[in-house]
Amino acid sequence: MVRSRIIEESLRRKIVLSGVPAHKTVVFGQIWRRVSAAARSAVRSVDRAIGTATRPTKGVVGGFLLDLTRTRRELLAESALLRQQLIIAQRHVKRPTIRRHERALMVVLAALTRGWLSALLIVKPETILRWHRAGFRLVWRRRSRAPARPPRIGADTIGLIRRMALDNRLWGAERVRGELLKLGIRVSKRTVQKYMRRARGPRPWGQSWATFLKSHAGEIWACDFLQTYDVFFRPIFAFFTVALGSRQVVQVAVTRTPTSAWTAQQLREATPFGHGPRFIIRDNDDKYSPDFDRVVKASGIRVLRTPVRAPRANAVCERFLGSVRRECLDHTMILGERHLLATLREYAAYFNTGRPHQGLGQGVPGGTAPRPAGRPPASVVATPVLNGLHHDYRLAA
Repeated sequence: MVRSRIIEESLRRKIVLSGVPAHKTVVFGQIWRRVSAAARSAVRSVDRAIGTATRPTKGVVGGFLLDLTRTRRELLAESALLRQQLIIAQRHVKRPTIRRHERALMVVLAALTRGWLSALLIVKPETILRWHRAGFRLVWRRRSRAPARPPRIGADTIGLIRRMALDNRLWGAERVRGELLKLGIRVSKRTVQKYMRRARGPRPWGQSWATFLKSHAGEIWACDFLQTYDVFFRPIFAFFTVALGSRQVVQVAVTRTPTSAWTAQQLREATPFGHGPRFIIRDNDDKYSPDFDRVVKASGIRVLRTPVRAPRANAVCERFLGSVRRECLDHTMILGERHLLATLREYAAYFNTGRPHQGLGQGVPGGTAPRPAGRPPASVVATPVLNGLHHDYRLAA
């Protein structure tokens, strides 16, 4: 518009200088403006026609005719892009997750496809551009990274730092550095922090529950109730006490009316002559009354109550109760209280002396470590447990 006005003004000056009348100059300017507007409209129409012809159409015939003008590489790239989106859409979830290698593949295929904007069906074009920028930053971050240098300290020192970090969860870098100086090993605090960070995560502000259980597992017992039903659908309660360090079942008792006095008596029988743990874990059930707490304090034991709706706080005992259900009670029809007690005692004896445990590296809670490999097994004797529900395999004498 500005350019046409400049041209019109220059023509008007030339006409005036040449002696053409003023009214003819106005008519000539109007004609020029109309011609300019028609030319601009024609150019816009041609641009729209070219864009429509080069854009992939949704119709079958139009798309086929357009594909005839495209190269084989472009057709293969667009087909691969559509196929990859179809694979993602067939995962039968409301919002499928696109993995990293799939994002990189879609970015490469979009770069090879001329009409990639119309070939996108499950993501927006802005998403493809964002993935491309993220890949660009990742590549150049990797290229600009300084080359790795060999450690200046020996492998023995690195292993010792990691060992100290794992064995002493409450120690910081300066504390570990002090222990190393005691041994005549001089390293900087930053070096200790580097290898401690690789051996364990950042140290929490306080001692976690998992760290407490791992540090004091040999001095902790856990107790809990398990409810089941007899053949006449009457409830029966079983009481278990498990040692966390060895995974041994310390006490098994059965009753139909689990009162607070009965629960306290079971703890007395489990800790004769004052021999007991330092801590005992229990939940907030009403079966644990002040009588139970008095017996605990008289035995020199400290009670640790689990939070509400936190089964992981008593994970070892909960796992044992699950094993009792899956491996014993789900396959046994309980006739009564005595039958349940005999069944649970037989299973507890098998659990303590014959059943491998994953928490002990497939070792037996009350037995020996796994037999070393490489030795040929002698004759094996199988002892049935719970009328053949399980078998305890031992080497013949």
